[in-house]
Amino acid sequence: MDKESLPRWAWLLAALIVAAIVSQLINLVLLHPIGLSEEFEVVTTITLMSPVLIYVGIWYDEHRQEYWERSRGQIAGDVLFVLVGALLGSATVLAMIVDTGWSRLILDIVAMFAGFVTGWALFWWRNTELYRDESGTR
Repeated sequence: MDKESLPRWAWLLAALIVAAIVSQLINLVLLHPIGLSEEFEVVTTITLMSPVLIYVGIWYDEHRQEYWERSRGQIAGDVLFVLVGALLGSATVLAMIVDTGWSRLILDIVAMFAGFVTGWALFWWRNTELYRDESGTR
């Protein structure tokens, strides 16, 4: 794929739409039949969107291209960390606040924030060198 064919925001939007569609298919085909509560559908979406938010930036930024020279095992481990972090972060926070009586929108936003931050924090923890500036500081 030629990253210069579309601006960064367009790649991000397209990938987020694909992640949303795939998450809804997973919810419909796999998780609804086993009894997933409607309030927790957002966790699947957050989990699949988290790597998109991280990896589109790494793929698009020229100064972060050395990341792709790593072993497939390390990249797969990073993706797994992001997925598990987003899943646990969003599900844990949502479980704590689901019975507060807040609107579904507020619940989803708080869960998204928790999931995205947890996933990115785990990715950053494994890859601090990607986020150092030219002077070597973080």
